[in-house]
Amino acid sequence: MKKLPPLNWLRSFEASARHLNFTHAASELSLTQAAISKQIRNLEYSLGTDLFIRLPRGLQLSEDGAAYLPAVKESIAKLTDVTNELFGGDHVKLLNLRCSLVFFNCCLVQRLPEFRSANPDIDFRLSSEVWVSDGDIDSNVDMEIRYGFGQWPNLVADRLSNDRLIPVCSPDLLLNRPIECLEDLVNHELLHVLGYSDGWSNWLSAMPSGSKVINASQGMQFDTLLSAFSAAENGMGVVLARTSLVEHYIEQGRLVAPLEESLAVEEAFYLVYRAGKCDAGANKVFRNWLVSKAAS
Repeated sequence: MKKLPPLNWLRSFEASARHLNFTHAASELSLTQAAISKQIRNLEYSLGTDLFIRLPRGLQLSEDGAAYLPAVKESIAKLTDVTNELFGGDHVKLLNLRCSLVFFNCCLVQRLPEFRSANPDIDFRLSSEVWVSDGDIDSNVDMEIRYGFGQWPNLVADRLSNDRLIPVCSPDLLLNRPIECLEDLVNHELLHVLGYSDGWSNWLSAMPSGSKVINASQGMQFDTLLSAFSAAENGMGVVLARTSLVEHYIEQGRLVAPLEESLAVEEAFYLVYRAGKCDAGANKVFRNWLVSKAAS
């Protein structure tokens, strides 16, 4: 009979498999990358098989690793729940939330102090990703905030945003080259964000005919909206922003919206969870608070 591996090895395996990156797993578990790598090697030696395929850029689960992962994740989640239930304290509830990185930085983090002040008995375990998975929710996560059309099989989705796309830029960018009409965009670099269904091409196509003189394909491309916002703040060009995400930047004067033209988008941010997961307890309190904030 194979001896059960140490729990810390299994935790390192689960985190590494979720991130497909030893460095990110190390950051989550407050360990060094070398420590994570060593624990994975020890686990593989103990099991007599490779759990990962080491690629030049990142990791890929081996066939044995993919088969082993669901049982490890479920076991860790159950152990975490029982530990919190028995020894977490009578007045502390733990909420596991996975969140879109841009939503956390642009919307949620500014409002969390209010929730924490009103609910000091609820603690968070927060993890953020550029793109939260479109599949099922991991067993160790209570709720997720995702971007999409709100249709995920077997999951409940509460809409959190109703966005319009507006061009924004640094106020300093307008000092020498003002943007007073659509045609003025031809004098500026367009900043593009990959991964969204709506971009400059769609936005300009929906505008009046005068916008056809603008080349929608020119300009820098970014893999995250946060990176594009940072570039815009530093005067590198004009980026299309979703209104719910750019509100904080505009309030602080870090970005401005020089044009009145805007375009509604169908995609939105959603709070996603399994049916029955928010019927009671900390999950229900947070769900009701966040949905009410979105409505207002």
